[in-house]
Amino acid sequence: MQEYIVSARKYRPMTFDTVVGQSSLTTTLKNAIASDKLAHAYLFCGPRGVGKTTCARIFAKTINCLNPRPDRESCGECESCKAFDEGRSLNIHELDAASNNSVEDIRELIKQVQIPPQIGKYKVFIIDEVHMLSSQAFNAFLKTLEEPPHYVIFILATTEKHKILPTILSRCQVYDFARMTMDNTINHLKNVASKEGYTTEDEALQLIAEKADGGMRDALSIFDQMVSFTEGELTYEKVCASLNVLSTEYYFRLVEHFLSKEVHACMLLFNEVLCKGFDGGNFIAGLANHLRQLLVAKDSTTLPLLEVSEKTKQRYQEQATKCESKFIYKAIKLCNDCDQAYRQSHNKRLQVEICLIQCAQINEEDAPGSGLCPSKILKPIFRLGALAQPTPKTVATPKQETNTNITQNTIAKSVQTQSARETQNKQTDIRTRIKLGNLGPSIRNTGIAKDNKPEGTTKDSPKVENKPFKQEDITHQWHAYVERMPIERRAMAMRMKNMMPKLINETTFEIMANNPQICQYLQNLREHILQEIRSALCNNNIQMIVRIAEVQELEHITSKPALYKKMAEKNSNLQKLAEILKLEIC
Repeated sequence: MQEYIVSARKYRPMTFDTVVGQSSLTTTLKNAIASDKLAHAYLFCGPRGVGKTTCARIFAKTINCLNPRPDRESCGECESCKAFDEGRSLNIHELDAASNNSVEDIRELIKQVQIPPQIGKYKVFIIDEVHMLSSQAFNAFLKTLEEPPHYVIFILATTEKHKILPTILSRCQVYDFARMTMDNTINHLKNVASKEGYTTEDEALQLIAEKADGGMRDALSIFDQMVSFTEGELTYEKVCASLNVLSTEYYFRLVEHFLSKEVHACMLLFNEVLCKGFDGGNFIAGLANHLRQLLVAKDSTTLPLLEVSEKTKQRYQEQATKCESKFIYKAIKLCNDCDQAYRQSHNKRLQVEICLIQCAQINEEDAPGSGLCPSKILKPIFRLGALAQPTPKTVATPKQETNTNITQNTIAKSVQTQSARETQNKQTDIRTRIKLGNLGPSIRNTGIAKDNKPEGTTKDSPKVENKPFKQEDITHQWHAYVERMPIERRAMAMRMKNMMPKLINETTFEIMANNPQICQYLQNLREHILQEIRSALCNNNIQMIVRIAEVQELEHITSKPALYKKMAEKNSNLQKLAEILKLEIC
């Protein structure tokens, strides 16, 4: 039974002409060989599986060939070439720096450098994955790398050029290998399939090339895997099933649903994708890439950026003609936003479904009732002074006060709105003017016709009665007002909570502030506070006096001994407790 060799080894290039996708580099090396201008050190860097080690071996074989061909390739028949092909050449040494990265390994290599070649002109040392060498090994290698014997050539290969020391880079000729293009990978896979007798579809090979992501070795490995799965018949459907890749057919169908504004069809198609075991995040990322392909296919100047087969390219062009550029731009933006929010979302399926619904409504966003976005003109939810009631037919235009305090106005509006919801059924008085002092706007109702009902009243509303009230009622309503203040003004609310209103006669209560700033703040809110308390207690004669507390009054308010004395007068047990525990009030 013949030994099986994987395609990556079986079809590994043996000459410069058979190297895929690196024509500029191979031409440079061939010209250097022809002119006999060889450097003593080379650095081959680039992604994995693009031909770095392969080119190093071909280069080493060619410079030692005893009878090179006119096209600057090795003859393959001399003793040096045969020894290389059979793996017994003493002139070419390969070292894996990933497993031989110590100083001792470099010292052993330096000892071998001293031995001249037996057959051929040069002794070549190929060090693969050279970035894995330790710093000490690099330093031990520097002197030999800079001034090796005339018959020694070093070829270093790495996938991570940025990890190489600058002192090493300065001693080498650097060759950057390019990633494999889609066409190069597909053509090479076609060549391998034809030699092996396999039947393939261009779309299947394209899928393999996309999965390889620019690496020829990876593409050949996936190709061997697909051959085993499909038994030599590589079709697009079978390759999709084996690689667990979502077919582009779903995306073509989805865009058709978008254009037809079929939201329900989009939801069902996405459910079908989930039932097949695909992740919603990969689905939305694939949809964004599909829309990008449509955008590229829409313009002939960007068409070369579309790295797909000719059949698929034609299909992209056909669908792109049906899509407006505006639609594609907005759909890409929606998919990109969804992709970013997908990982943080708790309901990931709903996140994708919302994106699909929005994409299906893009062409309807200017139509009324599309539901995609709110109207450009936002209607107010409630009006200041109207207490969430319908606006009367004739109301004079409110005038803006000159000295506006925006922050305190916000507090007054929030408190007024919440109070209106609680006392709406009790509101019966007709206010001719609600003024917030220096806080901002005033609303005048003087322009209301006699036949019209004022705001906040109905035909069956009872007349206002100036009901009597007590100290407890004023205290309760004061605390209720403080509790309704917005959370961003909690600091001021806590201060107001500690200010106890004092009833000085049947209709007037007094508030004492600690400093002029707080006093001015309360003066600004005075009319609004009175409005709330009058409404709650059904008495329009209530008045409030705000003044700064005197020194003796402030001491009386804030002194702990005075507070204890007052509490002890009310409860004699408190004094007994202090005597038992031997407490000192200070």
